[in-house]
Amino acid sequence: MRALLLALLTTITPLHAAELILALPAGSRSWSTAELLTHPQAQQIEIANDVSYKHSMSYRAVPLAALLAGVQPGDHLQAVALDGFAAELPAAPLLSKTGSRAWLAVEDPARPWPPLAAGKPSAGPFYLVWSNPQAANIGPEQWPFQVAKIRQLASVTERFPALLPAATASADVQSGFALFQKNCLACHRLNAVGDSQFGPDLNIPHNPTEYFAADFLTAYIRDPQSMRRWPQGKMPGFSEAVLSESELSQLLAYLRHMTGRKVDSW
Repeated sequence: MRALLLALLTTITPLHAAELILALPAGSRSWSTAELLTHPQAQQIEIANDVSYKHSMSYRAVPLAALLAGVQPGDHLQAVALDGFAAELPAAPLLSKTGSRAWLAVEDPARPWPPLAAGKPSAGPFYLVWSNPQAANIGPEQWPFQVAKIRQLASVTERFPALLPAATASADVQSGFALFQKNCLACHRLNAVGDSQFGPDLNIPHNPTEYFAADFLTAYIRDPQSMRRWPQGKMPGFSEAVLSESELSQLLAYLRHMTGRKVDSW
C-alpha cells in the first residue's frame, strides 16, 4: 500500500505547484512555481533534441544564472532530484550567457508536460535544460529533471577522498576519474561514498570490471537493455556521441584501478 501511495504521489506531484530550494552563498530560499513562471527573466524557449524527451520541446524557463546569487565560476553545485539522482555541476557553464546556456524549465500546473514514458511522470516540476549544449560538451547527466534542490557544495574530490585514484595513477585513470564524476556519480556511489541513492555502488563489494568480461561491460554501458532487459531498468545507454571510445576506455581504466583501492565498509 505504501509503495502504491508513493507511486501515485510521484505521478501527480508535477501537476501541482511546487517549490525549488536553493542553498547558495547568498543564503537559502525557496522559489515557488508561480514565482518562477512570473520571474522577470522568464521566457519561452525552444530546446532541440531534448535529452529526456528525445525530441524538440518548448518550455517556460528562467536563465539559471539569474537564480544563482553569489555563485562564482569556480564554485561547485549539485542538483538533487525527487528520486535521489544527484547531478554534480561545475558552476562555470551554469553561469555562462554565451555558447551553451543553462535554463531552469518550469512546469505550469495548468499546462503539464507530457510523461517521459508510458506510466511515468513528466520531467517537472523543474528541469535543467540547455540551449546549444554541444558548445560546452554538456552530457546527458547534466540535464537533471524533477529537480527539488540546487545547492553549493565543496568539490567532489574534497567531499569524497575515497573516490580519488592514487597520485601515481596514469593519465588515462585520472581522465577516467573526471569522466566518472560527469557521467556516473549522479546515479552511483563508489567506495560507499557519494550523495546519490539511485544506483548501486560500483566498487564494493565488487567492481563491474571484476564480474563483466571487458567486451560485455562495454556493451552494457553502451546499451544496458541489450545485456539485461527489464521493464524498470533506468540506466541510460552512453552512445559514442556522449562517451567516445577513448573516453570509455579511460572510464574503464579508472574503474579497474579502483579495484585496488576498496574501502573496508561492506
